[in-house]
Amino acid sequence: MDKILWTCWITTVLILVTNQDNKSLTHAFSPSIFNQARIQTSSLSLFMVKKGFDTSSSIQPVKDKDREQSIRSLQDWAKSVGITYKGVQVASGEPIIGGGLGLLAVNSIESNKVMLQVPNYLTFTVSTSKLDANPRVERLFQNPKVYVDAPWWAKLSVDLNVCDQIDSRKSSSASGGSSRGEHEEDDIDTVDMRPWLNSLPRSFDTPIRWTKEQREALQYPPILSMIAAQEKKTRDTFNSLKGAIDPSSSLMNLSYEDFLWGCDCARSRAFSGAYGGTAFDPKPYALTLLLVAVYLGLGLGTVEQASNGAALVFCGTILKDFVLPKLFKSKKYVICPLIDMANHKGMKEDANVAFEYFADSYSLSTKSDVTMDKNCEIFISYGPRSNDALLQQYGFVECDNAHDVYIMPPLREWNIAALEESCGRTFQPGRLEKLERAGLLGGEPLGKEGDEDSLEEGIANRGRGVVITRAGGIDPAILTALRVLVSTNEEWDAVGQAVGNMVTEFSGGKENERIARNVAKKAMELELMSKPTTLEEDEQSWKIRDSLGLSAQDVLALQFRIEKKKLLREAIFALSLV
Repeated sequence: MDKILWTCWITTVLILVTNQDNKSLTHAFSPSIFNQARIQTSSLSLFMVKKGFDTSSSIQPVKDKDREQSIRSLQDWAKSVGITYKGVQVASGEPIIGGGLGLLAVNSIESNKVMLQVPNYLTFTVSTSKLDANPRVERLFQNPKVYVDAPWWAKLSVDLNVCDQIDSRKSSSASGGSSRGEHEEDDIDTVDMRPWLNSLPRSFDTPIRWTKEQREALQYPPILSMIAAQEKKTRDTFNSLKGAIDPSSSLMNLSYEDFLWGCDCARSRAFSGAYGGTAFDPKPYALTLLLVAVYLGLGLGTVEQASNGAALVFCGTILKDFVLPKLFKSKKYVICPLIDMANHKGMKEDANVAFEYFADSYSLSTKSDVTMDKNCEIFISYGPRSNDALLQQYGFVECDNAHDVYIMPPLREWNIAALEESCGRTFQPGRLEKLERAGLLGGEPLGKEGDEDSLEEGIANRGRGVVITRAGGIDPAILTALRVLVSTNEEWDAVGQAVGNMVTEFSGGKENERIARNVAKKAMELELMSKPTTLEEDEQSWKIRDSLGLSAQDVLALQFRIEKKKLLREAIFALSLV
């Protein structure tokens, strides 16, 4: 009996370890990035990232009749392949944001109600695990390792192109929904993905496709670094994949434009989670019960021994599906038809997406504190993304984005002479060197070391510039540095000449605090003055944008730089309040 208790104890510990620290969700593209999974009764909740369909700016418009026909075909297809939905439909035009495509509540919907449920076999799924790749796509490569080792967005791009150009059928077996490769035998157990593929945008206006002049109109050097890094990574990855394809495969016809289309679809429509296991499969448990019955029926052992064996099967499942993926920090990236139509709201979104472990499906449900009214658009959150990430990955800009950031040059590159003149003090010799040794002349880098999803954001702040957020204003560490920098010898001696003693507000005295904040304000004002256009000029252009004959790229660039300048103005105003 002790063995049974010991085994149950181990099982309990494994479950607790699996659920530890899973109440908060992280995200994959931005100073955010991706998702951890948490068991929630029968589902694993995943925080959405990078998915949606915003036709207001990033997608080329289509004729209304064609769009309506595409929507009808998509919804008819959804019903025929087992997608269930209640009180929601795909819609275009008003009241969908920007007049594009989105999900609309056709009835009032209570909180915690499942609106959409999509079988797992209909999804396009890849992971960071080297042991988890699409075998049907691997066969199209002369050197499959290049495909297996490719970034997640590149693997999804290839999978989408195989389904779009070679064979639009996917297996509908419970073992998975991978795309079929060429030269495979017909499988009666398949689903044709063509209606969903036809609903995808065929043209994007993401900045990776912009000209140099269009990018420079953004008036923001950090995003130019991000776009350049993305462009190089995408081109290099395509060249590696192209060189590894089997010459006899139809995939050899894959062009860079095709690949880039797939990458745009992947980056803008996929969501991710740390959960890397499989859905619940009753067969091992049924087999275990059968073996236990035979084992006991034939008198081959005791009840205790049979219970130990059954408990080991349970423990093994937990290890495989939850503990090991978390231990090895595996990530899964999923494009889920229909759910991918949901648009983004940075704050107070309406719905969440979850993986239903026992149903082997993905669901879209209203949040616990949300009740949907009839004819209202249903929003999800792609995560706490700055406008840099939203523009680069999705092709749109969010007005008054609560998660937006501005990266100024590092403090060491500020115009010291202009700052001294503005505050009426001369910065004492040796202070800059002391701050350099303390690591305070550059801000915190964005993104995580080695995190592929945060590559571009990390490059944006490679120089460790000063980060200003809409929520928190200027980096507190920079205010500490400025208190030290502007302090007189008397103020410096009063804190024991220790940088750490000037961390808190007014730690250097009221006059020191006032001057430090004025210097920060002046630096931001100089940053605004360095722009080719003022905020007022941009806002006036925005009001008359229709009469200016601006391209879609010009409109996006204008909106983007307005938001960045507004953020700086707000930070300047916040410093004036203290």
